[in-house]
Amino acid sequence: MYHKRSPFSCLLLSDVDAPITLIELKPNYDCYSCPVNKPIALNPKFHLPPLDNLGVGFVKRTLRLIGSCNGFIGLLSKNHSVYVSNPLVGEYFKVKLPKREKGVLQIIYGFCFSEVSGQCKILRLIIRKFQGHDHKVSELEVYTIGVDAKWRNVGKAPYPLWGSLSNVNVNDTLHWLDDEDTEKGARICSFNITTEEVKPVPAPPGLKTPSVLLMLAKLGNCLCLSDISYEQHVDIWWMREYGVAESWTKDRILMDSIPCDICDTKYIPTIIWKDGEILMRSHRGTHLVSYNPKEKKFRKVHVYGFGIDATKYVPSFYSLNPSFYSLKTVMGDDFQVSSVYPKTQTV
Repeated sequence: MYHKRSPFSCLLLSDVDAPITLIELKPNYDCYSCPVNKPIALNPKFHLPPLDNLGVGFVKRTLRLIGSCNGFIGLLSKNHSVYVSNPLVGEYFKVKLPKREKGVLQIIYGFCFSEVSGQCKILRLIIRKFQGHDHKVSELEVYTIGVDAKWRNVGKAPYPLWGSLSNVNVNDTLHWLDDEDTEKGARICSFNITTEEVKPVPAPPGLKTPSVLLMLAKLGNCLCLSDISYEQHVDIWWMREYGVAESWTKDRILMDSIPCDICDTKYIPTIIWKDGEILMRSHRGTHLVSYNPKEKKFRKVHVYGFGIDATKYVPSFYSLNPSFYSLKTVMGDDFQVSSVYPKTQTV
């Protein structure tokens, strides 16, 4: 299988009222000699699955990003169809979803990849009313691409904060914050992508900050928890040894050196550069800054685009066709990977 990975870092920006955009960020950027990192708007004509009876301009309200892994992205359409796509080569296929049952209040989707097994999985967290009572129960269903002929129920799982399964994959495990008792501090939940076990992960001992002011991230190979409850600084908790509560350590980043024109917002650590700088995004827009831990200084990353949520994206030229031959065995001869490009353009 031919593939090629980009040496640069990329972000996918998404918002319910804006197109999905892709930004390529070079680690050695200079905001003076190269002042603009211009996002590329992903659309059905060149990158994403075309939507039936809808023009290109409607993509911003009909496709929502649910995850990014191994060069592929998971997309949820307005009619609750899930697509797996490689936007760089324009390939995609549609995953058939079960019919929505009565009594289901909400369905939350996620998309993840296992480095151990090499499998992509789609998650469905189904929220139901419990036997007509006020409280709810959440059940997790899993679909392994290329393996499963139907969705499998793997048991109960906590409802995620903000109603979204995060894209924080550390130690072959997906993580999110529990929505229950948000004022009592962090409750970190995990889904092991290989074993499909759902269990809690210990939070930093003694951390009392409400979970609504905490953000999970993967920085390097560590699970990190960012405390953005203060105006003057951001605390980053690092789980140095995965699963060990005593291994959490804290770094405090003072915000006094941040550029004056973008200092009226909170910043969330998102990815770490190879040179150790930490890329941080504003929690209410597309402002990006890079923090140098050695110099303890910020640099502004000039980006012009849309989106309030940023997800790390590692681009590749993996083709869905050679990667998913086993799908034909499970789904039959009718399975077909589609492309938004004519075949003559992708050879």
